[in-house]
Amino acid sequence: MSDLKEVLTIGRYFRNKFGETVYKVPISISGFTCPNIDGTVARGGCSFCENDSFSPNLQGNKPKFKLNPKVKENPYLNNQLKQLEMQFSATKKRLENKFGAKKFLVYFQSFTNTYAPLETLKSLYSKALSYENVIGLSIGTRTDCVTEEILDYLVDLSKHKEIWVEYGIQSFYDETLDEINRGDSSDNMRYWIKRTKEKGLNVCGHLIFGLPNETQDMMLNTLDQTIKLNVDSIKFHPLYVVKNTLLTAKFRNGKFTPISEDMYIDTVVKSVKKLPGNISIQRVTAGIDDSTLLSPQWCKNKHQQIYKIREALLKEGYVY
Repeated sequence: MSDLKEVLTIGRYFRNKFGETVYKVPISISGFTCPNIDGTVARGGCSFCENDSFSPNLQGNKPKFKLNPKVKENPYLNNQLKQLEMQFSATKKRLENKFGAKKFLVYFQSFTNTYAPLETLKSLYSKALSYENVIGLSIGTRTDCVTEEILDYLVDLSKHKEIWVEYGIQSFYDETLDEINRGDSSDNMRYWIKRTKEKGLNVCGHLIFGLPNETQDMMLNTLDQTIKLNVDSIKFHPLYVVKNTLLTAKFRNGKFTPISEDMYIDTVVKSVKKLPGNISIQRVTAGIDDSTLLSPQWCKNKHQQIYKIREALLKEGYVY
């Protein structure tokens, strides 16, 4: 057993740095959208995105008001701050009761969380950091939705708090990005990831395995390119098909076949073996256990996937 290599999970990273487990508190603020949904760069969002399914904390009637960086005023800000307060308090209490949690990282998860006027971002981020026992933020966004000004503000915050920027990369193949209606380019992604790292911020890259027409070699090449950008952490996701997406029709017409479980696990294991020791893993898979999932059915049980991935890694000498 002494020959086993321990995988640097984000949990181990935080325990090494803060001396105890840090719990992520996912937040979904209504009014946020994406330039790929509102028509700025594309319409309909990425082909796999059924937007509400990625927003488990959004409740009630969604406002007609939508943010973008050019909005001069945000009349909805007070409501957004209340949402932040309610979601954080409820999740924090549950984590405290269930796990005895003491330290928290606020994760702005749904939609594109820098796609708003800077003053709105400052209000939300500073409010989140003001809560007791919050050690930092993780901000989910796109590389076409950050600016030098936003990054410089995050650098200021990072002087006293743990700040992460989570970029949806998905693939570094432009033909794939076009196929999934991404509305962003591989060159632009490289540029902003490099800028974010040059400023000293923590970067987590999200990769999707099983994108249309991609071979395993392409998936692993995207990983190689991500590693070369010196990211600090990676999340791996399988591409699954849910209802009401651009991908739904292609799947139903037989024009898209989701990745098999065996191929996904094999690709993840090969990816983990490629990672240098300083890059942590925040997620090895994802799934959705509700009626919106069309395929593949193995994505229904995320815990079973994690078990299988853990077992496959163990055979290769890695402890996840």
